[in-house]
Amino acid sequence: MEIDERVGQFRRVYAALREQLDRVVVGHDTVKDQMLATLLAGGHALVEGVPGLGKTLLVRTLAGCIRVEFRRIQFTPDLMPADIIGTNVIEEDERGNRTFRFERGPVFGNIILADEINRATPKTQSAMLEAMQEESVTVAGTRHRLEPPFMVVATQNPIEMEGTYPLPEAQLDRFLLKIFVQGSSVAEIVEIVDRTTARQTPTAEAVATGPEVMSMRALVREVPAASHVKEYIARVVLATHPTSEEAPEVVRRYVRYGASPRGAQAITLAAKVRALVEGRNNVSFEDVDSSVAPALRHRILFNFEGEAEGLSADAAIEEVLRKVKKP
Repeated sequence: MEIDERVGQFRRVYAALREQLDRVVVGHDTVKDQMLATLLAGGHALVEGVPGLGKTLLVRTLAGCIRVEFRRIQFTPDLMPADIIGTNVIEEDERGNRTFRFERGPVFGNIILADEINRATPKTQSAMLEAMQEESVTVAGTRHRLEPPFMVVATQNPIEMEGTYPLPEAQLDRFLLKIFVQGSSVAEIVEIVDRTTARQTPTAEAVATGPEVMSMRALVREVPAASHVKEYIARVVLATHPTSEEAPEVVRRYVRYGASPRGAQAITLAAKVRALVEGRNNVSFEDVDSSVAPALRHRILFNFEGEAEGLSADAAIEEVLRKVKKP
């Protein structure tokens, strides 16, 4: 199949997925695009917003659009790692011989909703690390592979709310994008009420398969990025570090650690998805700029002074994009 045909097929499946999301989820257009970008880039998403904004509905609807296995894990303070990845159980046969059998946990699915992940303790949160990075879990020295496509979508409440534990930095870095879910407008709330209080509520139909998603992911990896575009991405990432020559004043003064090289990878992959959605087989500066905030906002750590000032990572990223000149 020619590259133009593959790009056209990509856009058709993307449009079908987006249409199904629009049937169920009112508004949040940017959130939907970023969620689909995460899926097609082969990454994981961290979705943040106060309760009741439709975060769980969005993930459940996304899973319903694809013929894959969906699993939901409700994170609570008493959840243990074995409740997520599974454990070995003893079985006894008719002769009295005992053997171990691995009982799979809910992480053995394709799209995993880690609901309110920051309600669980850091020990339990970290149980997702190997699954997210290696797409496998290890129990009692035995490695168990997870079936592709595999994607974790973790929802969390703002960390200022009671009963939450901040995610470890190592785990935050495993999320391709951090997606903010904002409140709805008056018209959107009215539409939500109409859809959810009528006799029938809209549901999503499966319009794609797991192999199609894997094929789309492969195409994303083939999209070229020119050397000057990749250089720009690298400079943007380095400008989030306070020791960088291109770092703006807000970064030099308030940031303790900047984004890692995974941030550059996340920007590049998200930009490649956007390029394909726009019908192009190359990455533009506009693709990069639109991908920087969701790719880096969870990878910037403020110092004490920055936290005291209540600065947002998005504000620092805006200054970075303003300071770093395009080649």
